[in-house]
Amino acid sequence: MSRPLFELAQIIKQFAKPFVQRYKPNAYHLRILNALSICRTLALGGHASACDACGAISVSYNSCRNRHCPKCQLSKQAFWVDDLMQACLPVKHYHIVFTLPHELNDICLLDSAWFYNLLFASAWGTLRTFGYRNFGSETGAICVLHTWGQNLSLHPHLHCIVPAAGFTLAGNWKMIGSGGKYLYPVELLSIDFRSHFMKKLKAWLIKQNLLLKYQQMLDKAWKKPWVVFCEPSMAKAEHVVKYLGNYTHRVAISNSRILNIDDKSVTFLYKDYADNARQKPVNLDGVEFLRRFCMHILPKRFVKIRRFGIYSSAYKSIVQKQKPKPGIEKLKKESLQERLLRLTGFDIFLCPVCNQGKLHRFEEIPKVRSPTGLYALIFVC
Repeated sequence: MSRPLFELAQIIKQFAKPFVQRYKPNAYHLRILNALSICRTLALGGHASACDACGAISVSYNSCRNRHCPKCQLSKQAFWVDDLMQACLPVKHYHIVFTLPHELNDICLLDSAWFYNLLFASAWGTLRTFGYRNFGSETGAICVLHTWGQNLSLHPHLHCIVPAAGFTLAGNWKMIGSGGKYLYPVELLSIDFRSHFMKKLKAWLIKQNLLLKYQQMLDKAWKKPWVVFCEPSMAKAEHVVKYLGNYTHRVAISNSRILNIDDKSVTFLYKDYADNARQKPVNLDGVEFLRRFCMHILPKRFVKIRRFGIYSSAYKSIVQKQKPKPGIEKLKKESLQERLLRLTGFDIFLCPVCNQGKLHRFEEIPKVRSPTGLYALIFVC
């Protein structure tokens, strides 16, 4: 896999100072940006390895492991998908997306943690209500939060996978679904979701004495048609899990989408869904790029992937009884390196020079702590 010509870390290093001077980000955001800027550099240390075939020396630097870093998500995503495939029920699953109108974006920025928690609660409340109303059973969902649009604008939405199964009030296992393409009628889902969300949002604004200020935004949002998108069911659980895996560990922008960085601006690709999802370049001022990126830094310790209903920990033992027992080959323990090779095809021990020998570590490279960096900008600005 070739390395991208431009990276998010370069944008942070180049435009961090004017960004801090203009917008005065908090210390938490600065800490995230600093971690992303030094990922896989000498600042984090690393190790040197030698090939046992050609003798080539390879130096690898440590990663920041931050969930907002575009360079640290591949293995996390692969492991998460593999774990979920082992835990999912062998039934049909549906992919449902809950989207909020952009009129609520300003309210979201008031307290993003509370707003996103409300989004999770409203989506699951809607799915749970329809499960009981339509099939008389407790269903489940695995939900993943995304906060961005293709041009880095604020666009909160949830990707959910919902199994076509549940437990009745009597505690019996039940397959649900009408046998058609969709689990629930989308228009009714949208109406119920809007009601769940807006009722609690209005109550919170009243409590904060902010209702008069944002009443007009609420009225506009209520009049708009809310979008709940439901895809037809996929044949096997493995298919929908792999599909959802494409969304779980994404960050606001990947390095492969960055086309160019100059003295003043950043050019990157985005999908124009109004034009058949064609990829087009968009140019943003470098400081504005960082401002938009920081809108998608999740609150500290915020959980962006959540399990509900029969996929929650409360039902774990019951759900496991519905799954076939793993074979002997499934019980074999793997090292992290072996698991990564099986899931991604990437061998971290293979020599990148001769592609034949194995790398053997012979030296640890200590961290290099610089007196300058993003933290210094707090005091400079």
